Amino acid sequence: MAFSVTLPALGESVTEGTVTRWLKQVGDSVEVDEPLLEISTDKVDTEIPSPAAGILVSISVPEDETVEIGAVLGVIGAPDTAQAPEPAPAPAPAPAPAPAAASTPAAVPPPEPTPAPAPGPVAAPPVVVEEAVPAPAPVPAASAPAVAAVPATPVAGTLALRGQTVAMTRIRRIIGDNLKQALLEQAQLTSVVEVDVTVLLRLRNRAKEDFFAREGVKLSPMPFFVKAAAQALKAHPVVNARINEGEGTITYFDRENIGIAVDTDRGLMTPVIKDAGDLSTAGIAHATAELAGRARSGHLTPDDVSGATFTISNTGSRGALFDTVIVPPGQAAILGIGATVKRPAAVMIDEDTVGLGVRDMVYLSLSYDHRLVDGADAARYLTAVKAILEAAAFEGDLSPGSWT
Repeated sequence: MAFSVTLPALGESVTEGTVTRWLKQVGDSVEVDEPLLEISTDKVDTEIPSPAAGILVSISVPEDETVEIGAVLGVIGAPDTAQAPEPAPAPAPAPAPAPAAASTPAAVPPPEPTPAPAPGPVAAPPVVVEEAVPAPAPVPAASAPAVAAVPATPVAGTLALRGQTVAMTRIRRIIGDNLKQALLEQAQLTSVVEVDVTVLLRLRNRAKEDFFAREGVKLSPMPFFVKAAAQALKAHPVVNARINEGEGTITYFDRENIGIAVDTDRGLMTPVIKDAGDLSTAGIAHATAELAGRARSGHLTPDDVSGATFTISNTGSRGALFDTVIVPPGQAAILGIGATVKRPAAVMIDEDTVGLGVRDMVYLSLSYDHRLVDGADAARYLTAVKAILEAAAFEGDLSPGSWT
């Protein structure tokens, strides 16, 4: 008995997919649910499993070809299915003699770069200074040691790109098309606040070793930002919305499905933490680690990347102070998290005394569609997130059994 392998529905609004790689060849044995091929869509790259055990009898859609949902990709036959021999390929024509003038060989596209993980910020207790500290005496120029220029460290694999012209990958085209569409359709602008996360990072540093030993997941600062963003969305639904242009209506969501931008060697992926507003910080930490791992290994499912109502981009993980991130299509806003840096800041000692301390500071930027969100709405949302992060009342959220 033969079984057809068809292209299944791969998420909301997805109508077609491109075969990027066959994992099995004609004549290979396969098991039920064993990955057969990889498919790329405008939402996700995913594997298509075999519907039955047997032999891959034929391949109907070759690599790099695009077909609609429901198309037959190949056929699985019974294990004893006899395979017809494939015709021998026609002999290649003899190469033409090389011209006298030298020619430039075609460039071979290099592998896409794999970014190195960025270290998380390390918190330190604040240093409060009650009095002005005199500046140190200047060091004579003659005694200053010479400082050698430090070359920029390239991302692994990118040096081979110098001087090359390569084909644009499908995921790069999709990212570009989506962002261009968003800028063309929305009235986008950005607001920024600065947040003191000194207390929050002290809490995280105290908890991270026990959390990892108990949960088996590293406790990065990211889950705290996701928790604060989701909690603030509940109080400010105007930021968690979608405009329906064809209907002339606006939908205000009652769920906080938060997309997390993940940097991968294939490009930017945005898996979605479903119902993040109903999860604890510990639950968000588990969901973030699981989804980021699947994104980087290429095992996201269509459901993993669909249904986002709001998005967070941690641009600070690579050192950027803040960014004017672009709102994805179909959403009202996106939160950008900048790098956490230590800098002098005013500190309230008591009601009447202000001191100077070294604090862990971070910029949060909110890009939003001005057709839905006014500047005052954006400011109210950002200050709500700021207040939650600076209060750092997450300790109960990290205890055993506090996932939801």
